[in-house]
Formats: sequence, structure tokens, C-alpha cells
Amino acid sequence: MKFATQAIHSGYDCDEHNRALMPPIYQNSMFALHEIGENVPYRYSRLSNPTRQILENTVADLEHGAAGFAFSSGMAGIDAVWRTFLQPGDTIVAVADIYGGAYDLLVDVYQKWGVNVVFADLGNPDNLDELLKVHNVKLVWLETPSNPLLRLVDIKALAAKAKAAGALVGIDNTFATPYLQQPLDMGCDFVFHSATKYLCGHSDVLMGIVVAKTKELAQPLHDMMVHTGAIAGPMDCWLVLRGIKTLALRMNAHCQNALEIARRLEAHPAIEKVFYPGLPSHEHYELAQAQMPKGIGGVVTVYLKNDTREAANSVIKNMKLVKMASSLGGVESLVNHCYSQSHSGVPHNVKMEMGIRVGLLRFSVGIEDVDDIWNDISAALDTTL
Repeated sequence: MKFATQAIHSGYDCDEHNRALMPPIYQNSMFALHEIGENVPYRYSRLSNPTRQILENTVADLEHGAAGFAFSSGMAGIDAVWRTFLQPGDTIVAVADIYGGAYDLLVDVYQKWGVNVVFADLGNPDNLDELLKVHNVKLVWLETPSNPLLRLVDIKALAAKAKAAGALVGIDNTFATPYLQQPLDMGCDFVFHSATKYLCGHSDVLMGIVVAKTKELAQPLHDMMVHTGAIAGPMDCWLVLRGIKTLALRMNAHCQNALEIARRLEAHPAIEKVFYPGLPSHEHYELAQAQMPKGIGGVVTVYLKNDTREAANSVIKNMKLVKMASSLGGVESLVNHCYSQSHSGVPHNVKMEMGIRVGLLRFSVGIEDVDDIWNDISAALDTTL
């Protein structure tokens, strides 16, 4: 099946659920047993729930993996991978321009636990060679496109290098979604999604989803989920299942609108620089064309020429359609001030090293009419001139 068809039909057999065309919501905590030791697939919803299982199977199918796991938040999903496969004394190499919440987790929790955390610019795959010579790396953690500067890394090249050295490879695929990029086919062992964002697509769920490439890797991850209990609830799973059914349509619209907005932003006098890998001006444009041929996604980030908090706030306050919010990936257009929001916990000097200025704005371009989006953004940018 093609992706759009697979997104609607994979992971679910209506004959197994009283022929309900849409997956039912099993909003219950436990299931009846007829005798001691009865071997049934569902007993207690922390262990497994039919609605959650349908979602997990669906995303695993879309990512070409062996098994999926739905967690109560994106951070719970990332933590489950790291806690399952890292021990004190192990080394993790993570992309330097990592999501702020993931940075905080590595620095505030895993470093203090005794894990050796190395942040590295992996835009050049050769940089990983040097790290693999110096460190006995257990896990390489990628994020491409990255949040918020939309830098790309060569997934196939980095995965091959890591695997040759005996390291596992995980990747945050949130911005791309499985519609635009399938990292397990490129050599990764785990793929992570903040399902809060594009998989759900309607800004009404908190969830993280992890897909493991093999059954052998899936089993300890499953055990960690059961032991720690950070599972997604059935109602949230149902909402994400509903969202996935329109993922291909929505991502096409996000990509089309984002590319047009990025082009117009490049010509606006209030903008110093636009970060969007679909533009020829982007440092990873050629890699983007090869690695993400269907499209580049719906996020566009900019540097304002007036690199001040006041200018950024003026843009935010003067937009009527585009709202300031903490997340992204919904059908509506949003803006994030990453310095004070997504990367608020990152020290100032590290933000500067990452390129996260106070005058940086991250737009999550929605699927409204593109002229309405542009008119709102453009008028607000004019206030900074």
C-alpha cells in the first residue's frame, strides 16, 4: 500500500472489534479473567490496552519497525529509550542543536547519573569518526531536521559509522514524520516522535511514540515501559489514530505553505536569515532534496534583523491569526520564542553556541490559506522596522 492508504488502514482489523470501522476506545483499566493463569492478550491497561496497541502497531507499520510504544509524553518516550539502553559510565553522543527538553534531560538527569554526555556537530559525518575513536559510544542520538534551526544530518552515513563501532542509533523524527522520512530504513535502531505534534495534528494530545527496529530491541523497551508506567491513555491514543489518518494530506499542505512562507520571509526587510531546508540558501539544501524528497515539513525559523526581545515580542503581539504557543504541528499556525520557550532551560552561553538568539522566532506553518498566514506575519514584522 502507498503511505496515504497505509495511514488509514494499517494496524487495525475491524473484524477483531465487532466490525467497528473506526478503532474503539477501550476506556477501562482492567479485563476479566476466567481462571488463574489464563493466557489472554489484555489483563491490565498499564501492561497493554487494545486502543493503545492499535496505535502502536500503526506507527510501527508506518516506520517499518518491529514494535511501537506509546508514552504519556514525548519526554517520557525519550527517557524510556535512554534509560533502557544507557547505564552509568556509558557514553551517548547527541547532536549539538538538540531540542531543549532533551538537552535538559541529558544534562540535569543523565550526566548526574553518571552517563558521559557528548554534544557534537554531526552535520559533517566525519566528526563522528573522531568521537568513536576517543569514546566507547553506546548510543548516538540524532535529530533531523533539528529544533529550531532545521539543520540536517546524513542519517545513512552516521548510522553506518555508528553501527560499525557497535553503537546503537536513535533519532527524533518529529519534524519529518514517517511520511517525509523513514529512518529505520536508513540504519537507525529507534525512531522517536513527539506525537503531540504532527502525528496528532490537532493540538489536543500529549504523547510520545517510540518504534524499535527489531524484536530484540523492542523487548527491553517494552519491559521499561511496563515497569515505569508512563503509558499513553486510550482516549489520547484514539485521538492520535484519528490524526494519523489525515497525516499525508496535512503534511502536503504544511510543506506547501511552509515553503511559500519561507520564500516570502527571505524577501522581507525585517528578516536577517531564514532557516528552511527547502530553500537553496539553506546549508543542507542538497541533502534535504535527497533525504526528504517528498517535502521538508512545516517549520520555518527566522532571525530578525532587530535581534532583541522587544522586536520579537512586537511580532508576537501584533499577529492576530498566528498565536504564540509552546508546541507545534497543529493545523493552526503558531509561533515560538525559542530563547524563552522551547530552550528556556538551556544556559545562555549554550544557546549562543546553538545559534538560538533572542531575536529568533520559530513558525509552525499551519494549513490555513497561505495568503492569510503571510498577511498576518508580514504586518507584524513591519512593526520592527
